[in-house]
Amino acid sequence: MSLVNTCQEQQKGIKRKLDEYSPDESSASLKMIPDVNNTCVISSSIDVPEAACIAESLKSKSGLQFFVRMFSGMKRLVIRADPNDTVESVHELIQSRTRIPINEQRLIYKSRQLYSEQTLGECCIEKDVELQLVGVMRSTAYPKAHRLIDEMVLLMRRLCAGISVDAAKDNEARSVIKFNLLRYLKQLPRNDQDKAVGYLQVFLSSGAPEALAMYYMSPYNRVFGEDVIRELVLAINLLPTDLFQQCGPILIVICKTLRCRPLFQDDTYVMCRSHLSNMIGNFKIRRGSNLVVTLKDIVAFVGEAAAGINANMHAGLKPNTFDLPLMSDVLSFKNFMIPIQKYIKEEIFLRVKFLKPSENGRYEISLSKEEYKDLDDIFGKLLERIHICLRILEVLLQTETETLGCYQYLAILMELNNISKVFPGLGTKLWTIIRDRKLSFCYLIIKHARRTDDYGWISEHKEVTNFECRRHLAMMLLPEIKVKDGELLLEMFIERSQLLAQSFAYIAHAAAKRLRAGLYIEFKDEQATGPGVLKEWFVLVCQAIFDPQNALFVACPNDRRRFFPNSASKVDPLHLEYFKFAGRVIALAFTHKVQVGIVFDRVFFLQLAGRNVSLEDVRDADPLLYNSCKNILEMDPEVVDQDALSLTFVVETEDLGSRNVVELCPNGKNTVVNSKNRGTYVDLLLQNYFVGSVAEQVAQFTRGFDDIISSARLRKSFFQCLEIEDVDGMLYGSEKAISVEDWKANVEYHGYKETDPQISWFWQTVGSMSSEQRKALLFFWTSLKYLPVEGFRGLTSRLSIHKRNESCNLLPSSQTCFYHLSFPPYQSLEVMQDRLSIITQEHVGCSFGAS
Repeated sequence: MSLVNTCQEQQKGIKRKLDEYSPDESSASLKMIPDVNNTCVISSSIDVPEAACIAESLKSKSGLQFFVRMFSGMKRLVIRADPNDTVESVHELIQSRTRIPINEQRLIYKSRQLYSEQTLGECCIEKDVELQLVGVMRSTAYPKAHRLIDEMVLLMRRLCAGISVDAAKDNEARSVIKFNLLRYLKQLPRNDQDKAVGYLQVFLSSGAPEALAMYYMSPYNRVFGEDVIRELVLAINLLPTDLFQQCGPILIVICKTLRCRPLFQDDTYVMCRSHLSNMIGNFKIRRGSNLVVTLKDIVAFVGEAAAGINANMHAGLKPNTFDLPLMSDVLSFKNFMIPIQKYIKEEIFLRVKFLKPSENGRYEISLSKEEYKDLDDIFGKLLERIHICLRILEVLLQTETETLGCYQYLAILMELNNISKVFPGLGTKLWTIIRDRKLSFCYLIIKHARRTDDYGWISEHKEVTNFECRRHLAMMLLPEIKVKDGELLLEMFIERSQLLAQSFAYIAHAAAKRLRAGLYIEFKDEQATGPGVLKEWFVLVCQAIFDPQNALFVACPNDRRRFFPNSASKVDPLHLEYFKFAGRVIALAFTHKVQVGIVFDRVFFLQLAGRNVSLEDVRDADPLLYNSCKNILEMDPEVVDQDALSLTFVVETEDLGSRNVVELCPNGKNTVVNSKNRGTYVDLLLQNYFVGSVAEQVAQFTRGFDDIISSARLRKSFFQCLEIEDVDGMLYGSEKAISVEDWKANVEYHGYKETDPQISWFWQTVGSMSSEQRKALLFFWTSLKYLPVEGFRGLTSRLSIHKRNESCNLLPSSQTCFYHLSFPPYQSLEVMQDRLSIITQEHVGCSFGAS
């Protein structure tokens, strides 16, 4: 006799031990329905907790009357029984009336198979309900699958009930359970999704997920149950993506069965919940108590993940600590929130489309008071906890020099911000906290922001960031300069007298991928190479590109550092190609973090960011036009309407010596500017002067910039997360006078000591230099003409002075790529002053150092 038959014989007439294993959680059976978007809508027929149903059935003193629908669906049997009768007795009664063998019968109630040893009370059979009789071999699409799962579930129920023949047979039964599960999963059709869904439906409708959870919770089977569940989860993870998502309902049932037990926070439950969170994002949740996963269920999962975050959040305040439980809980929290946000957004969309707003003009979120209160409480506790941690972090940052391991704080804040899109009140509280803890927030971004995440949400709140923070976010959008195996640097050999033309020939015609790999610059007849020479080339070529004599850009009248595309650049037939070249060079300068001494006018900056241009933006680019437009807008309306301006919607332009009249709008010649349309006139005028007149030039510049950054979207994001002052700092550097004290505090000595007379003479000489001489010395030392906004501490490496044991007649030398300055031990202050004065002459300092 097989184990199954032995089990059936021994269980015949035995009542399930309800006191020990009362199934008080909804033992939901599932049906997976792929929708048009390949997501899973999960439905079920369980709407009452099973334990309550059992209790109600057992209370009944009178007998039950229910119906059994036959295979054909047309004929029904009337069955009268007692709640304590077993399902097997019903099978026997059906056999006596229909002569259908018991081993070919399966009874289905609410999409779930009933097992012989269960009582009718356990199965929640009530008066006048209908059961479906299904043929095991004749009507079942997957008879082998049913046989495997039925045997597995039957054995688990026997072991859970404590029915034991002997230890050897119990161990054999446990082996059969695991073997059947692995065999079942191995037979899952992987190349036919429809068949696979049907195959998985067998696993669900048989009650296998509930049985696995009960098997694990049985005191005598805990270890074996854990092993089987882990095997199941491992097998699911190895499935193709589409089938992996279809297995979500299995983990839902297991989690829902375990979660109401005292064991719900053990490792096995957390593992199942974590894997469930990875697939829950594709599920659509709906209202109704007959669903296997309801909004209330997901809210509970969110609460559990949030509780884990709160419990582990403090661990991130330790140096170099990366708390894995916190990382796992943050990911689960994020994933479980996805279907909730989808649900709320869909509800709001339907209300906006089909319903009228409430009295306050808003479309209220369709959440019950309990659901809203639960979520509000979850978010409130998270906010409170992270506020405390950010406050502690600010204190630690005053003394802590090591990197703190609180990298998940940023992910928590990001997710709270995402949630605030559908919970507006949360956003106000969140950004109030971030503004209060700006120092901690900026630290998190600078130390822990990763290139793989989208930080556009921070760009919307620049008031909570500083320059270093915004620069870091922008730099993450640029490609990293990392030479990969097989990639060659773009080698350029430049003659200084032909700097612009030769640089154009190299850069304009190179593949963008080659440029992103890196650059190698060597000036003709010069030995210096390396990063220092590359920085020098960037400075020199940008000065040439933006030189007004080359007609590509014009300087702003109010600020000669700032440049705007020249509308008359077409005097050079290659001007558009040069604009594309300029875009590539500027993008590469950003990528290589080189201050080139050139900055953009505000109007040009806004165009690169994809933003509109207003009147206040053109103040520096064209002061005369700005003042004229201001006068037009501020004039007395009555005076304007009397045609005192004598203006129509036209503008005169000059193109290579010829004057043209351009209409700003249809029939512009006949449209008089009056007090009502003067705002439109000014807007169109600005668009013509600052957008339309240079549209081709700006388009080619952005095309070149996009070649390096990879897309127009990233380029717009790059400039949108910066203020124009930030771009000034990145391309031009600090405008402050070089501080000798700051310089001195950021220099290391090799061969010399700080107390040596040569070092004292050196700083005495530097202190007596003019501003231009100090810039020349800085350029000789580093190939940088401008310091970062942070001063010397913002340099990519520390400056150093090295002792050369050579003739004191030699001039100082430098290795600009390493920021090394070397000189011999000069014998007097006068000698030191003489040698430094020579190298600070501009024509000598330029490219005098070696790499």
